[in-house]
Amino acid sequence: MPTDDTYTFDSTVYYDEDADPDHIVHKTVAVLGYGSQGHAHAQNLSESGVDVVVGLREGSSSRAAAENDGLRVATPADAAAEADIVSVLVPDTVQPDVYEAAIEPNLESGDTLQFAHGFNIHYNQIQPPEDVDVTMVAPKSPGHLVRRNYENDEGTPGLLAVYQDATGEAHDEGLAYAAAIGCTRAGVVETSFREETETDLFGEQAVLCGGVTSLVKQAYETLVDAGYSPEMAYFECLNELKLIVDLMYEGGLGKMWDSVSDTAEYGGLTKGDVVVDEHARENMEAILEQVQDGTFAHEWIAENQAGRPSYTQLRTAEKNREIEAVGEELRELFAWQEADEDEEESAEVTA
Repeated sequence: MPTDDTYTFDSTVYYDEDADPDHIVHKTVAVLGYGSQGHAHAQNLSESGVDVVVGLREGSSSRAAAENDGLRVATPADAAAEADIVSVLVPDTVQPDVYEAAIEPNLESGDTLQFAHGFNIHYNQIQPPEDVDVTMVAPKSPGHLVRRNYENDEGTPGLLAVYQDATGEAHDEGLAYAAAIGCTRAGVVETSFREETETDLFGEQAVLCGGVTSLVKQAYETLVDAGYSPEMAYFECLNELKLIVDLMYEGGLGKMWDSVSDTAEYGGLTKGDVVVDEHARENMEAILEQVQDGTFAHEWIAENQAGRPSYTQLRTAEKNREIEAVGEELRELFAWQEADEDEEESAEVTA
């Protein structure tokens, strides 16, 4: 891959001018779920002139929220029966049951089954009939930002994939859907179900949720075990991480290196590969292989079928770590925390 300023996108990227709203404005979209992504998709679609019905089970705490937002609400089965496009935005772990009970009996030839993550299609937990389109439109952002950006006439980058094109119009329809929720304002990258699923799982495990947290915990414990105060260890190994990530988010690794001190840059350039060395790369390759061959997927599916015993034990152990107790006290020192939490709570809607 080129490393200079001449790099161009390897993938196809679509924008507003590439999307034709006629492929969706005369159709009915059932949005199943009203959580982080569901509430954003449903409201943005509706305000783009699309007929939307939200599918929620009887007794769902989200029914009132959807109705208060001016949306029609029906059971998942009734919503799927009415819709031309069924957007499945309930959690991955419950999608197969929802599909079997509410969606599959109500799919008609030419309908579209749409996802925001490819897990259940890629690992064959959902096997749609051959006469329906199967697509994915996946904003690369939490739902509250998808909604906020849309309201501010801004966009959220997204992904578009077609797994099955029974009608010959799956791609155009998916792109129109992406435009209706605001993604083509920023840019929509074409991918595949396989690529999205495998890179997503790998990124979560090796870096975002697994690698980073493990690095933070081990660095914290190294300092504390060496006799430094837990407070200093927390500030240096966890709290300041946000400052570095924000810089990388805004301008890549280059902006981060340009923004830190020369001492920090030299230390990072000379010692980073000592910590995350070839052994870490080998472990990452092993994680990727388990994602690719379905080992992790089968492990996670079996864990859910067993009632999540390991998952529950691991979550409890994580919450009981010293770094969590130290952080809870130190975060009280930051005046911005309460305001941020209030904003987040107001933005999120439960499923």
